[in-house]
Amino acid sequence: MADSPREGKPARSLDFTRLVDMASESVGGEILFATDDFFAPAENLIKSKSPSFREDEYTEFGKWMDGWETRRKRIPGHDWCIIKLGIQGIIRGFDVDISYFMGDYAPRISIQAANLEGDKAPEMPQRGVRTGAAATPAEFEAVAKLGSNDWNYLVPMTELKPGKPASSHNYFLVDSQQRWTHVRLNIFPDGGIARLRVYGCGQKDWTATDPKEPFDLAAIAHGGACVGFSNAHFGHPNNMIGVGKARSMADGWETARRPDRPPVLENDENGSLLVPGCEWAVFRLAHPGVITQIEIDTTYFKGNSPDSCKLDGCILTTQEEEDMIKQKWELPGHKWKPLLPVTKLSADKSHLFDSLTLELQDVITHVRFTITPDGGVSRLRLNGFPSSLCLLRPREKPMMRFSVKAGFRANL
Repeated sequence: MADSPREGKPARSLDFTRLVDMASESVGGEILFATDDFFAPAENLIKSKSPSFREDEYTEFGKWMDGWETRRKRIPGHDWCIIKLGIQGIIRGFDVDISYFMGDYAPRISIQAANLEGDKAPEMPQRGVRTGAAATPAEFEAVAKLGSNDWNYLVPMTELKPGKPASSHNYFLVDSQQRWTHVRLNIFPDGGIARLRVYGCGQKDWTATDPKEPFDLAAIAHGGACVGFSNAHFGHPNNMIGVGKARSMADGWETARRPDRPPVLENDENGSLLVPGCEWAVFRLAHPGVITQIEIDTTYFKGNSPDSCKLDGCILTTQEEEDMIKQKWELPGHKWKPLLPVTKLSADKSHLFDSLTLELQDVITHVRFTITPDGGVSRLRLNGFPSSLCLLRPREKPMMRFSVKAGFRANL
């Protein structure tokens, strides 16, 4: 293995933990290889749920642990594993969680990364059930083709610090603007890690997209992100732009019940509830573009879906976004342009709407999704065309190209 950089130190900043876990099994993360899985398999590292502990539970190989735990090493070397990220993009930080591994945690770690596209990522053998096993010679031969010994170090060899038994996190800030697809976790020399969280944001190669095919411009896998919200009591708005279909209510955005709702509810002449308040979430699109179709999915929200919703869009520079975050998104009303008017929603149903930009033909960078009065939504899909590639034929009109207004900076 290549020489590791000098020892590093854990980070104190936790801002990056608000981003998506790019390695989680919930977004398609996958363990490709591990040198050893004797006490507990490496697949536990990327579970979406927090680690747990079962005091009196044992397997035929030893104590049951909710994490990756290797045997006590009695041969030269150290243990390591390879993770294929479910969301490929820019890594902002790591959380190496050693909760419940008080007597068995790995004393030191390092983390490497690579950007393996297409033919650079050879097929790996299926892992199957791994508890009690170590990597075979054939698996070592296959993983050698990845050349992981020479991958870039994002975290040098660093000593882990145990905290409380049920909450023992080691955070590492990453200063890199590169796109990554795989990470390698090295533990020195052996031991256990409960979870590895790889926080960052997706990054899509927009130059390789088909200009005639619409894309979900808000998808977290493409680089979309929630940059503000009013309430996220039961679930973060980022869940709505997650990978694939929601798996349960926990995989969506859900707010608390608004305490200002009237004692007795009434409808207006259009059938919408007459309530004083609403909840909202603002998203930065993965790429400036024209939204042509909107999908709002309330699947699993059967007794707690919103009464109605609306969607507005605007165009902001990076500096304007930063200012709005500080001001809690008190953006002047004229800045927002309607993409979807106030629209009634049904429980446990996927709704599909045409965007008003079919007529407006406006390029936008941010959207504000508003629900009334409160409740939950499992998915929000904003299909459209990136601005630099945007070709649209609304109502069979001639093909038109959309461009961003002069002075706009695209590096959001």
